Amino acid sequence: MSPVYSPGDRLEVEVVKIIPNGLGLAFAEELTLFVPLSVPGDRLLVEIAESKGRTAFAGIVEILEPSPERVQPPCPYFGECGGCDFQQMSYEAQLAAKIGIIRDCLKRIAKLGDEVEIQIVPCPEPFGYRIRTQVHADPKTKRIGFFRRQSHDVIEAETCAVLVPGLDGTVKRIRSTFDWPEDAEGTLDIEAGFSGGTASIYSADAFEPVDELVFDAAGRKFSFDARSFFQANSFMIGPLIEAATEGSSGKLAIDLYCGIGLFTIPLAERFGKVIGVESAEGSFWFAEKNALVNGVQNAEFVNSRVRKFLGDRKEEAAAADLIVVDPPRSGVKGSALRMIAEAAPRFVTYVSCNPSTLARDIRILIDSGYSIGSFTALDLFPQTHHVEAVVRLARAV
Repeated sequence: MSPVYSPGDRLEVEVVKIIPNGLGLAFAEELTLFVPLSVPGDRLLVEIAESKGRTAFAGIVEILEPSPERVQPPCPYFGECGGCDFQQMSYEAQLAAKIGIIRDCLKRIAKLGDEVEIQIVPCPEPFGYRIRTQVHADPKTKRIGFFRRQSHDVIEAETCAVLVPGLDGTVKRIRSTFDWPEDAEGTLDIEAGFSGGTASIYSADAFEPVDELVFDAAGRKFSFDARSFFQANSFMIGPLIEAATEGSSGKLAIDLYCGIGLFTIPLAERFGKVIGVESAEGSFWFAEKNALVNGVQNAEFVNSRVRKFLGDRKEEAAAADLIVVDPPRSGVKGSALRMIAEAAPRFVTYVSCNPSTLARDIRILIDSGYSIGSFTALDLFPQTHHVEAVVRLARAV
């Protein structure tokens, strides 16, 4: 008779590997378990928190035998704070787990095997790297900090191990000087950034105006503020630019979802003309400014949604030697991706922080006649399961 499992049941299991979303995979009799905050090789006593059919989510009750790759998390809030979920692993194990997560998505979603060679670029400083963060202010508890793991309860962490010192100090200053709005309803989100000795803070409910920041990367200056998207890892922005642009050249490149021009400006040095497309007005404004500051005269910026741009300027899209896409976590919308495939640029470079939507979209491009030239993972998010990837694809001639 098959065993029946229920929440509260305790089992001894061994973690086999890490799967997407950073969960440890383990097995019991006729049961697959997902165990957060575990390490491959851990032998654990776990308790089922939620079960459905032959799968269950379980929490660690006791580490019976730790994996050789298990380390002591340096942050006292680890496990309670929802920000990090890999601090319990050695850094080498973190990198291996991220490659495994990518391969899992490529196999399940893109139907690609181990023939895809994945190079991973480690972060030289796995702690103290973030120059951007989001904190939350709870008017009911008067707490300012980060969300508790798997909840929207706010915990006050006195310090954060992954923030650069200046940003960590900025969060402390926000907490000590915050002027609570009398009519606030629900938790307030506060965006904060720090670069060059300057802090930038923004909340729709609390902070105006927003100070401008400048970051030097790969010999170029990029301006942004807390309202505009900019990569958070101060050590990896240069390697990311290199992975996305190095070796590319031609007459025309189009940079979709260009943000503040992080790739557009380097591409302008390699192409006769570059078009950057961005729908967010604040980022679009910074992109134009950054081009001017860096002496770029052959870049055009278009404040538009990607799908509208591709529909309005089909001839230019078809003439492009390269189209770069760096979409949000949800990936490129299906209709826009089909329009890119129909434009048939010789090369497509896809930059993504979500391996599952990346795999989905790569499959569509491969089915449209493209093949993977290189696949580079970059560890922009040490101590978490998140990973950035740059995939270069070429169209069969």
